[in-house]
Amino acid sequence: MLAYLVKFGVVGLIGLVIDVVLFNLLRLGVFGDDHWAQSAIGAKTISTSVAIIFNWLGNRYWTFRRHRRRNYVREFVEYAIVSIGGMLIALACLWISHHWLGYTSLVADNISSNVVGLALGTAFRFLLYRYWVFGHHRSDGLSNLERVEEAQRTLFEEPTPVAEREPVAPDGDASTDTAATPPAPRPSAGTTAGTPPPGS
Repeated sequence: MLAYLVKFGVVGLIGLVIDVVLFNLLRLGVFGDDHWAQSAIGAKTISTSVAIIFNWLGNRYWTFRRHRRRNYVREFVEYAIVSIGGMLIALACLWISHHWLGYTSLVADNISSNVVGLALGTAFRFLLYRYWVFGHHRSDGLSNLERVEEAQRTLFEEPTPVAEREPVAPDGDASTDTAATPPAPRPSAGTTAGTPPPGS
């Protein structure tokens, strides 16, 4: 879990930089004035959408790469749903601060959306990414498919029982049971090996 949190945090931090920089550039009118993208809600929607795509790539191929899904289209759709849920949490915080409480300065917009909203949205996203989008139980997840293949090998490739295995000598040849083979009789005194005894 700690490794997931660290990697998720690194990807999220880079995504946050993209989100915050793009949000402020849009709010300051760098890409043009007097259009929806310059408004607080419009700028946040665009910047978060770009960050969502980056975060999906980072989490798919780094954070949760062992649990990434074979069906990447479905994975991205589910990832986008969770990310949009996190974005809606940040937008709700921004709307409450900007339109309900009347804090309309750029600093207030950043605090409400990129501090409070980010903290709540990040917790929401991590839990659903870890246990739903990239959950180890997903049928098309790579880690789950590996476990299924291993179970099939265990079931259908049953090893030879130990009792039926032929003992193998150190040089690789089948060894003989020396205990079951009686020793050859030793020649009696007065005879030499290979010479028959007298009177035979």
